[in-house]
Amino acid sequence: MTQVHDVYPTRLEDKRAAFERLDPVVWSDEPARSKGPLSRDQVDFYERNGYLFFDSFFSPEEVKPFLDDLEDYGQDPNLKSRDQVIIEPYADEIRSIFGIHELSPRFDRLTRDPRLLGMARQLLDSDVYIHQSRINYKPGFTGNGFNWHSDFETWHSEDGMPRMRCFSLSILLTENNQYNGPLMLLPGSHRWFVPTHGRTPEENWKASLKNQTLGVPAADNLQAMSENAGLVSPTGPAGSVILFECNTLHASANNLSPWPRSNLFFVYNSVENRLEAPYCGTRPRPEFIATRSSVRPLQPVTNPTTVRVAEPA
Repeated sequence: MTQVHDVYPTRLEDKRAAFERLDPVVWSDEPARSKGPLSRDQVDFYERNGYLFFDSFFSPEEVKPFLDDLEDYGQDPNLKSRDQVIIEPYADEIRSIFGIHELSPRFDRLTRDPRLLGMARQLLDSDVYIHQSRINYKPGFTGNGFNWHSDFETWHSEDGMPRMRCFSLSILLTENNQYNGPLMLLPGSHRWFVPTHGRTPEENWKASLKNQTLGVPAADNLQAMSENAGLVSPTGPAGSVILFECNTLHASANNLSPWPRSNLFFVYNSVENRLEAPYCGTRPRPEFIATRSSVRPLQPVTNPTTVRVAEPA
């Protein structure tokens, strides 16, 4: 596969300075950006800050079946042997489950919730598909954090995502509070691409998904961006939603509290932004981490938080 010119070079031997992004944040032009579930004020806030927060977007009744499934997965000994399940580096506990929408019909239906798809189409101005889905666990006392990074930097270099036409949507399946390692974001950081230093080895994902070291911005970049707009850490009850742009720098601390923190992530990518060869030169990561072969525009469903089970034959 021939690689096209790389407009976002990163993971190189020489250190390079941050530069302004080359892509729009909101891809819809007037008046399309005002047509959708998001208000004009919300679209403008997202364009300026790189994230949105919706307190109690889903009701407790809607969230409970997903949390029940999550607890079942955590107790399934056979699940831990699958490649798509990432185990904590220092404990025999699940850190992440990837490809969750392929594993569960209930989660698959949720990806096609018309409210979520409406926001994706409004911001990205196209049909969308799921680039990645996952659940990140943080058990009480032992849940490890996630280092500072831009998702796009990883998806561009290791997956071959060409442009910044993508965002993550995090659904809080448990309460996120100030003590249990909530997501932290750097508002406005999405407007800059921060190249990182160091070549990417083959199958880097096997180590990086446990403890990321490559793709972490230099401390001086993080310091400068935090001085501009500070940090935000949206917290709220289960059912709340955090939507953040693919290039927004984010992280989360260890969970030293007694309260578990579990968040579901759906990554919506434009069908016009399909993956190419990885820009770092390695082999592509597995399909359960980065969708390549099954790129299909998502279609909305009714009653997305329920699953109709067929009667036994």
